[in-house]
Amino acid sequence: MSKVDLSTYQNWDYNPGSALKRMLWYVIGTLFFQSGILPSSTVKVFILKVFGAKIGKGVVIKPFVQIKYPWFLSIGDHVWIGEKVWIDNLAQVSVGSNVCISQGAMLLTGNHNYKLSTFDLITQPIELHEGAWVGARSTVTPGTIVHTHAMLTVGSVSRGSLQPFTIYSGVPAVAVRKRAMA
Repeated sequence: MSKVDLSTYQNWDYNPGSALKRMLWYVIGTLFFQSGILPSSTVKVFILKVFGAKIGKGVVIKPFVQIKYPWFLSIGDHVWIGEKVWIDNLAQVSVGSNVCISQGAMLLTGNHNYKLSTFDLITQPIELHEGAWVGARSTVTPGTIVHTHAMLTVGSVSRGSLQPFTIYSGVPAVAVRKRAMA
């Protein structure tokens, strides 16, 4: 039986953009997003667009938000992103309109292949469709699709496909009831 040998790990085939672009984003992101020094969502949206994000109107971005690569991010209209949200988008993250990503939530597009001793990087996109709600301190895992108006409750961990108008809860999250809208 093989053992993990991290000395053999490499991800040369993963290229998220030029080193200069990544370094510039690291500095700007740290100063104006992760520090909370810039409270204005309008300015944050402008900065994200400069770095290649596609963002609609009326987007609210609270302080202390961490975004790995803005150029792998698209956000619809009237989206709320709460304090301390971490969008670890090594792959595309697509957020539909009227989506709420509550404080402390994590959107993770990357993981490692535990079946290989080299621990290779695996990335998969995430989709949050119209009206979805990602609860506080919940985790959306690589490859997850949160369909229209589905809800992931506080502290839950998603995987796979969350069906429309359904509330999911737990670790791993399972459907617990329908989401009734008035």
